[in-house]
Amino acid sequence: MEKKMINIKIEGQSYQVEDGLTILEAAKRCGYNIPSLCEYNKGECSKASCRVCLVEATGARGLVASCVYPVSEGMEIKISSPKAVKARRTSVELLLSNHNMNCQQCVKNGNCELLHVANITGARENAFKGVKTETTLDILGPGIMRDTSKCILCGRCIERCKKAQGIGILGFEKRGFNTIVAPAGNRSFAQAPCLQCGQCTLVCPTGALTEVSEIPLIDKAFMEGKKVIVQTAPAVRAAIAEEFGDPIGTVGTGKMAAALRRLGFYRVYDTNFGADLTIMEEANELLHRIKNGGVLPQITSCSPGWINYLEFYYPEVIPNVSTCKSPHEMMGAVIKSYWAERNGIDPKDIFVVSVMPCTAKKTEEVRPQLSHNGLRDVDAVLTTRELARLIKRSGINWDMLPEEDFDPDLLGDYTGAAVIFGATGGVMEAALRTAYFALTSKELNPVDFLPVRGLQGVKEASVDINGIIVKVAVASGMANAKKLLDDIKAGKSEYHFIEIMCCPGGCINGGGQPYVKPVFLNKEGMDILDTYREKRASVLYKEDKGRPIRQSHNNPQIKKLYEDYFKEPLSEKSEELLHTHYKARERYPEI
Repeated sequence: MEKKMINIKIEGQSYQVEDGLTILEAAKRCGYNIPSLCEYNKGECSKASCRVCLVEATGARGLVASCVYPVSEGMEIKISSPKAVKARRTSVELLLSNHNMNCQQCVKNGNCELLHVANITGARENAFKGVKTETTLDILGPGIMRDTSKCILCGRCIERCKKAQGIGILGFEKRGFNTIVAPAGNRSFAQAPCLQCGQCTLVCPTGALTEVSEIPLIDKAFMEGKKVIVQTAPAVRAAIAEEFGDPIGTVGTGKMAAALRRLGFYRVYDTNFGADLTIMEEANELLHRIKNGGVLPQITSCSPGWINYLEFYYPEVIPNVSTCKSPHEMMGAVIKSYWAERNGIDPKDIFVVSVMPCTAKKTEEVRPQLSHNGLRDVDAVLTTRELARLIKRSGINWDMLPEEDFDPDLLGDYTGAAVIFGATGGVMEAALRTAYFALTSKELNPVDFLPVRGLQGVKEASVDINGIIVKVAVASGMANAKKLLDDIKAGKSEYHFIEIMCCPGGCINGGGQPYVKPVFLNKEGMDILDTYREKRASVLYKEDKGRPIRQSHNNPQIKKLYEDYFKEPLSEKSEELLHTHYKARERYPEI
């Protein structure tokens, strides 16, 4: 259906735009960037609350918030009139009057939209002085911290939690001048059913919501003389280069390995080895359930945000979830057992660091069941953003780094199947490649299983494996997964295998990934929000296609690990080190 076009004027110039657009949207399409705090999230906020985007428009009484006011036939819009310019400046100054101005210490410095818009509007320092809203500093949770002294009450985090995860952990608490954004009753994230997924940190315009930094833990381990071993998740390579000014979709694998080596890590490994190991265990677990009448559908367990959601909201479904640890936890367990034995190193002297695209991995790291002989599988988790800070702190010039490989010994090889774990549908595709071989002794051909690729919220497919029709589904974002889980709970699910990722699009869009804000991406254009996940995913699929081996069961080092240590998937030793359990958790425990 052809869209109706209308005539408007902006700063005296005539334009034709689609009917139904807001003034802010129409202005952008005509080449005007009205100062606003809506640049990033396309309306996912408490609309018109900040009043930063005020303009004059004919037919309106006074100034209007351009983010919500629609254009109409013949409308004349004034952005740069003295009245509009002064009003926008005043709006920003009022926000600043209740803001903690410790910009030098803030991790969002350089990515702060409030500071950006303050510069654009010419906001004056201390234009309004007075009492500030009482601050809540929530640092109890392992993954995310909340500082209300930096919150501007835009509501972006509230809307993102609702739309991505369907749960709405955050809301406006208290009233009037005392209003803050918080979990119910101003509880800590540690005392609420928060998934710790970090999607809220991606949309926060200031430093009010950020990850809990574990860089000090790593500094301490180095000072104590530990053998500090680092591993990096597949999705990190698809985004790390963005932190150094490279376009979205730039491959960062080689430079990242080089940077980690220059940071002094004892070994630099790829979590992809752990992903190949996960597939060996998970695919065989699925086949065991199908052959022996086990609980179906089996659901993947690689996403810690999803596991948090499971324990809070769907404990009845716990029997359906794979008992496999996630790849980085498996990798940590193997480093502190098999690798330690082969290298003659006491596991107590090993400190394992995981670089992840995810803030929920920080909550996974501290789970008591993810340990062995009193030692955690993983000792510290850095997000992609934290790794970038560590590199910058060390004075390493990203652009001058050579392309290097990960350390090749014992745990250094990986397959294309492991690389695609970072995109929604990747775990499913990797598992099917190995499950097909296990049942048929033939390789899945073609090896690319396209039906489970793409960014749709829910994808469905089926594959004939030696006469067995295996039905599968893939979901990312808990709001999308809910329908699948409700069907399982009601006993109506027709699937054998389901992949669930907490973050929409999978780990490439994890809560610890670089901020994607067009206002700071001058080369990218205004449509980057519609393509950034595809661009990151393309990095992983290209690397998969370029790997010499693309099936986890064909990884020679995985084969040797089983020959020397685990003997076979689901063996007693692998159950001891590579598998875990989950349990129901109370959503709002007594404080």
